[in-house]
Amino acid sequence: MKDIFKKVQELSEKYRDYTATNLSKLVQIKSLSMQEKEVQLELKRQMEEAGFDEVIIDGLGNVIGRIGNGSKILAIDGHIDTVDIGNMENWSFDPLGGEIKDGYVHGRGTVDQEGGIASFVTAGKILKEMAFDRDMTVYFVGSVMEEDCDGLCWKYIVEEDKIKPDFVISTEPTNLNIYRGHRGRMEIRVTFNGISCHGSAPERGDNAIYKASRAALEIEKLNERLAFDPFLGKGSVTISEFKSGSPSLCAVSDYAHLHLDRRLTWGETKESAVKEVEELVTALEGKVEVLYYEEVAYTGLKYGMEKYFPTWKIPENHPAVQTGIQAYKNLFNEDPIVDKWTFSTNGVTINGKYGIPTIGFGPGNEVLAHAPNEKVPVSDLVKASAFYAGYAYLI
Repeated sequence: MKDIFKKVQELSEKYRDYTATNLSKLVQIKSLSMQEKEVQLELKRQMEEAGFDEVIIDGLGNVIGRIGNGSKILAIDGHIDTVDIGNMENWSFDPLGGEIKDGYVHGRGTVDQEGGIASFVTAGKILKEMAFDRDMTVYFVGSVMEEDCDGLCWKYIVEEDKIKPDFVISTEPTNLNIYRGHRGRMEIRVTFNGISCHGSAPERGDNAIYKASRAALEIEKLNERLAFDPFLGKGSVTISEFKSGSPSLCAVSDYAHLHLDRRLTWGETKESAVKEVEELVTALEGKVEVLYYEEVAYTGLKYGMEKYFPTWKIPENHPAVQTGIQAYKNLFNEDPIVDKWTFSTNGVTINGKYGIPTIGFGPGNEVLAHAPNEKVPVSDLVKASAFYAGYAYLI
């Protein structure tokens, strides 16, 4: 095995420029959720050029490359879609330029999270060059629509493509640490109805904005008393949207709603989170509902799921984690940091819904996700490429 890891390291370094260039090409193609077609065609081309055994685009638009045809299945996942650019004045370089300069690839998606994808393309190239011969099927997944609805892509892969791996690596950014979980989340809407009347005599009506405002203050207090987990941290809730309506600006509001971003720590459930909010708004006649996502993918397929994304974590002594630790030590001669993400990933479905053992290892620092001046060190791409190939040999 020592010789294998040495060869993996040599090849990942040999293909340093190849990996950076592939990432640059991906970054130059704008790839918002449901608009990923062109970037997926480029990713498919890159996988085919790297010599993958098979490359397909499924009905939802996920690009799935395969190497090997063994009895055990490892999947390496990265979502290809990115958030938008935001205010251009906050960028000091072209966010779609893909510039390779000063040891970094620059641009939107380099960290979140096309850098992981470019790295796993190189990992596949390395496995093919080394004539990978384990009893293993490795799927490399460029998934879609994650920024809009994390995990939807993997619901399709498991339930429609009928691919259910034994192990998964998420290539979301981890700063080259090994991650083993994160808080779950859900999107909740609380709706309040009132009775409109002329604004000159508000006592004749029932103002929905006042109801929603009282509820908002109670939800702020709720955030302070939510559950805590020593590893994942505290649950949280915040109001991310407040909308109201009335017949005119000279009338009492007859409608208002609050959109809640609820983060779930270990032990919290969809049911418990809904109940907590219901108890706060029942006297205000508020209606609580978990939202449903259903949109049309770039392929034309309409697909959806409830916007409840379960909390997940796996123990540090789990074989999936321990394999990652050993691969890291073999490659880099030091102990990795084992930690968790702050944000949410496709792991909510892969592990949270289907129980598939999942770890995270990705290039780049998550603090740059969704931020201006996003860039990833080329050295991170090299190490990630080596890790994915090394993990495939060990698992």
